[in-house]
Amino acid sequence: MNDTGTYLYAVTRGAGRNRAESLAGVGGTPVRTITHAGLVAYVSTVPLDQFGSQPLQRSMEDLDWLGDTARAHHAVVEAVAEGSPTAPVRLVTVYTDDDQVRNLLSRRRDDFVEVLSRITDRQEWGVKVYMDLAGAPPVEERAEGGGPGAAYLRRRQASLRGREEAWREAASRAEQIHDVLSSFATASHRHRAQDPELSGRKELMILNGAYLVDLSRAEEFARLAEGLRGEGVDIELTGPWAPYSFAELAEPDEPGVADDD
Repeated sequence: MNDTGTYLYAVTRGAGRNRAESLAGVGGTPVRTITHAGLVAYVSTVPLDQFGSQPLQRSMEDLDWLGDTARAHHAVVEAVAEGSPTAPVRLVTVYTDDDQVRNLLSRRRDDFVEVLSRITDRQEWGVKVYMDLAGAPPVEERAEGGGPGAAYLRRRQASLRGREEAWREAASRAEQIHDVLSSFATASHRHRAQDPELSGRKELMILNGAYLVDLSRAEEFARLAEGLRGEGVDIELTGPWAPYSFAELAEPDEPGVADDD
């Protein structure tokens, strides 16, 4: 039984500026290419004592290992994307051997070609929008009788109404900003908003969007995004990135992750 598997990073339509020989992949493994069916897959040979199905389950719980693997994976994808339109593959996609990757390229060739055509001469930009709801003005409380207990309940109700209105305003602003950016981009995708522990911001993230933008319009898109700041809204623009959000196949292929047993 093999003690290695084939780790897949990305697929392109041509080698372009083939930088595989100079790249180090996950775990420091060399990156190489598999050319088949008019497509090029960027891969590494990886040990199954780390990337086999059972040890991989344990490894994914190790945050240091996961962080190192993600950085190496993304570095390969970004380097390949500099030379040609690139369809990134999700993290830790491992096949039993090179032949299984060739089979993937044959079976999903049309899907890969469609994806690569969609992202050619385009890049992904990320836009995160933050709003400080803590500073939202409270709802005005009407003076009524009823004693201290009733006054407390009125203040509590006013606070809740103020919070609800602030949430509605935030949702409305997020929709407006997303609509403006989406109308400019060729495609868009909304990711789940991050909580403050992950974002590192005290403000509420009201939008975590990805936008596929023509290379020729990148500066214009950046100016558009920056111009949406104001009125308690802050914009964080990231990118350009390889188009992860727009390179998924219509029906994701499940790799045959090799077992080390």
